[in-house]
Amino acid sequence: MAGPLAPTPSPREAHYPSAVSSTDRIRPKIASRADIAPFYVMEVMKAAAEREAATGDVLHLEVGQPSTGAAEGVLSEAERLLRSGPLGYTDATGVPPLRERIAASYMDLYGVTVDAASVIVTTGASGAFTLAFLACFDAGDRVALLEPGYPCYRNALEAFGVEVVGLPVGPETRFQPTSEMLNAVEPLDGLVLASPANPTGSALTVEELRSICTWCSRRGVRLIADEIYHRLTYGDAAPTALGAWSDAVVINSFSKYYSMTGWRLGWIVAPEPLVAPIEHLAQNLTISPPTLSQLVAVSAFECTDELDSHVRRYAANRDVLLDALPQAGMPLHAPADGAFYAYADISALADDSQELCRVWLDEIGVAATPGIDFDPNRGASWVRFSFAGSTDEIAAAAERLIDWYRRR
Repeated sequence: MAGPLAPTPSPREAHYPSAVSSTDRIRPKIASRADIAPFYVMEVMKAAAEREAATGDVLHLEVGQPSTGAAEGVLSEAERLLRSGPLGYTDATGVPPLRERIAASYMDLYGVTVDAASVIVTTGASGAFTLAFLACFDAGDRVALLEPGYPCYRNALEAFGVEVVGLPVGPETRFQPTSEMLNAVEPLDGLVLASPANPTGSALTVEELRSICTWCSRRGVRLIADEIYHRLTYGDAAPTALGAWSDAVVINSFSKYYSMTGWRLGWIVAPEPLVAPIEHLAQNLTISPPTLSQLVAVSAFECTDELDSHVRRYAANRDVLLDALPQAGMPLHAPADGAFYAYADISALADDSQELCRVWLDEIGVAATPGIDFDPNRGASWVRFSFAGSTDEIAAAAERLIDWYRRR
């Protein structure tokens, strides 16, 4: 007679009979570089999505992305290419036709000659910054960033072991740095500069940009210029750092002006000594940028009529918001020369921008980004509003904010 049946092993035990018991293990560590601040706008975006799913009522002024999609010419080309054959890997630096078209655009827009060999196509501007930071800076290097400024510069550099040197900027310099500020924090190995800037929209003049480039060149300081908001200006066009200094590292993207955020495509223009190191990093870290995105992006340069119509809408939205925010108790000290942001002083309303943004989302369904995302020291007194959406949405949000202010 058979003995008692043995217990039936679980599916995991059947495949992995030597699996370690949960009561007899030491958990592997988590790398210290992962202990960085969150990108708070993504937290706001998640909370806004939850409210929208529950109530259907959210006006999105939190995320810095166009509410419109890619241009019709890009979409038509994507449809054709999707059925034309397999989309395999490309060179790590991108397909030659796109690199050549990007290079040509610098002559078209700025009168600056760029060699296509110096153009490296990347997985978004975020991928461009990762590659540039790794190629340019060692752990322990000192790199200056503006405060307020785009938080992912700071968070990524800290994850790579770089010492971040904050440069507090304000209305007295139109939220941009000066040579005197840089003198005060020497020595530096690098400077990350954005014009137009996120979150303030402030843009440097040709003379101001040349002064910064001269300062960096005389000291061997690596300048990384974020130009992803070029072609989104409401006065003079923003100058490129390449017009002032050929050794600048310039980063741009198809996400903003070209309305291709989700296509995840950007580029670097790098001085010759950096091209091979960045290429080798890209080969190992990403293999290549998204193939479909690269192939269709060439056609984006021919869609300027449609894309310029978006810029006119942003300009109209800007007018609505810059008029409304002071009426809602929020003076504007940042110039909003470009990009699609208004950086508002909320110190008369609250002393915690994160809590105020939570209140607005809960009470009136307006999503905005707390200033602590952009300035860890003074950001509790500021909020960033994106005006990249539809004009009706911006106008409705403005009305809610004014009404909330009058009722408080």
